[in-house]
Amino acid sequence: MKVGVISDTHGLLRPEAVTALQGCERIIHAGDIGKAEVLEQLRAIAPLAVVRGNNDQHLPWAGHLPDVLRLDLDGWSALLVHDIADVPALLDEMPRVVITGHSHKPLIEWRGECLYLNPGSAGPRRFKLPVTLALLEVRGDSIESRLVSLLE
Repeated sequence: MKVGVISDTHGLLRPEAVTALQGCERIIHAGDIGKAEVLEQLRAIAPLAVVRGNNDQHLPWAGHLPDVLRLDLDGWSALLVHDIADVPALLDEMPRVVITGHSHKPLIEWRGECLYLNPGSAGPRRFKLPVTLALLEVRGDSIESRLVSLLE
């Protein structure tokens, strides 16, 4: 299963992101969406799982979105939360994948048997940080992840 992971769009869904997400069977947005239209555009590509970020908390259209979501990615248990600082308090059972956003800093790191993934920010560039998203390839007993740069 091909899964697109995006975060911190802050109201901007770049055409490069839409292109990179084509062919995904599922899309995950790790918060700081910015505008409801971003979710509509992503849902037009593939089924969407989403949590709200700190910048979405006050937006009326985002009020129904969860702050934390547990997912099954083809047999891999995953925890989706915007800020990695909120993860330790949520772990009654260790997931195989932890997906976060918030920092705008992309991260792919194995900690023991758990994959920690932050796709970075796909929205407006912040400072000199890269503009990225991530793609996961999940195949039952294996999971591969890679970052996709959206700007040169």
